[in-house]
Amino acid sequence: MSAHEDARLSLRAVLKKGPIVIKVGSGVLTDKDGRLETKIVKRIASEVAPLASPGRWPFIVSSGAIAIGMSGLGMKTRPRTIPGLQAAAAVGQSKLVEAWGNAFRKYEIPVGQVLLTSDDISNRTRFLNARAALLELQKRKAIAIINENDSVSYEEIAVGDNDGLAAQVSNIVNAGVLILLSVAPGILDKDGQIISSSLSTDTKLDGMLRASKSTFGKGGMATKLAAARAAGGLGAHVAIIDGKQPDGLARLLAGEDIGTVLLPPQTKDPLNSRSHWIAHALKPQGHLCVDKGASDALLKQNKSLLPSGIISVDGEFDAGESVKIMCGDRELGRGLVRYNSAQIRQIAGQKSEAIRETLGFSLGSEVIHKDDLVHASKL
Repeated sequence: MSAHEDARLSLRAVLKKGPIVIKVGSGVLTDKDGRLETKIVKRIASEVAPLASPGRWPFIVSSGAIAIGMSGLGMKTRPRTIPGLQAAAAVGQSKLVEAWGNAFRKYEIPVGQVLLTSDDISNRTRFLNARAALLELQKRKAIAIINENDSVSYEEIAVGDNDGLAAQVSNIVNAGVLILLSVAPGILDKDGQIISSSLSTDTKLDGMLRASKSTFGKGGMATKLAAARAAGGLGAHVAIIDGKQPDGLARLLAGEDIGTVLLPPQTKDPLNSRSHWIAHALKPQGHLCVDKGASDALLKQNKSLLPSGIISVDGEFDAGESVKIMCGDRELGRGLVRYNSAQIRQIAGQKSEAIRETLGFSLGSEVIHKDDLVHASKL
């Protein structure tokens, strides 16, 4: 059996149980003028509906709201201003979820609209609330139609692209498979041939990316590879296929050699949900520079970060926020700090026993506990 055949069998095995996240790109759902192609929505629904069964459930991350809104507002090019994007999303979102609702009605499956921003995902309480809502939709046998909340989103709280959002949703619902429906047939090698399968972590893939994206979307193959690596950190399989191709999803699910299948890293300890959230959902707010002794303790002994190993602090941040841990120019990992930046500056280089005397209180002997730290090798 070839490695490619083995990858397809592995994908099919995972598909038989647990949640499946399916991301549909703007270019898949719209024509060249940005108009929604309802026939494609209906065709995808016909291929997704059989997945709605006990023991597994599909979640759809659907782009298209801005593109559809642009068409409705007579816009010829994607708005460059945040208010312009918000207006297009506000017009297009209702039409998008209506189309999905009509498509699944034939199969007597209700749909629910779920709109998220980066704020919803990076805030742990909101993250868990989103999980509860999505799993309740699954329990009630409804398919969630998930999109970034572009009508209120702005740069500081934007996820950035729906490929990345789909990877985050994979963590939220603990999906074993992420399928990215694209206008591309998969990842192409330098000769233009589809790469049938690969480890998502294979660095050779980076040299095969082409700088392109759809007219109405924000993503490209680079964002899909980044999403695959993020989802792969959870142990999820990722497939990238041509969403315009008739029966493409059905053929993938049947085990045919279609698109690119990206396998998760061959490790016995994939990131748990919380560690994945720290690694991929949070934007580091600063840097802690540490000495060689602290670097060895973190990487070789899996220890927590103590104040004694901290050389300097870069940035302003509050307790509980994410920071990068650096040793020289090398990133060692990311973690949640127990003290804010001003307090860490005061205790940097000191023994843990001196924290109470220096600050007048203690929140623990560690600046970053090992349970709140993700090594760079897992990012």
